[in-house]
Amino acid sequence: ICSSPDYHNCPAPGMPEYAFIGRSNVGKSSLINMLTGQKELARTSSTPGKTRLINHFLIDENWYLTDLPGYGFARISRSERTQWLGMIRDYLQFRKNLLATFLLVDARLEPQRADTDFIHWMGSNMLPFLIVFTKSDKLSGSKLDSNLSRYRAFLHKTWEELPRIITASSVNGLGKDEILDFIKEANTVFRS
Repeated sequence: ICSSPDYHNCPAPGMPEYAFIGRSNVGKSSLINMLTGQKELARTSSTPGKTRLINHFLIDENWYLTDLPGYGFARISRSERTQWLGMIRDYLQFRKNLLATFLLVDARLEPQRADTDFIHWMGSNMLPFLIVFTKSDKLSGSKLDSNLSRYRAFLHKTWEELPRIITASSVNGLGKDEILDFIKEANTVFRS
């Protein structure tokens, strides 16, 4: 419904809202399209840094899905990267109706500093979030389990209690029901 350069220009905060964020090329647009059942709602690209604004989608006339710019290795200038990060952090800290952020992480990779730094920033600011491991279909079951165990062990070094973790694939729909069930339950709490 709109693309905003900062949280001040986002839609009125009258409905529950959920943000999706992750490193560039983590599969965020594909996951959003899978969740909504629309192939081109969020535009996918092989070029990192395609999303540059805070993009709001109204889902079922009931809640907002927000597509945030990726962080990490997009080919942009340092000043633009700093501006993006400020825009994202302001949105996450000050958006009143934001109930949770889905932080997407590529299940195929070892813990990446950009991801772990962002996870720690979210935790230190006491912002509600879930970790969604994407591209799980690209790994065998044992390799996926091994990668997730390694990631949990890494996080347990500094986290007493881990955020909720969801395994997802935009190819086979894994994680769709779990994400949408979480949103449905949170929407009920928001309305009450």
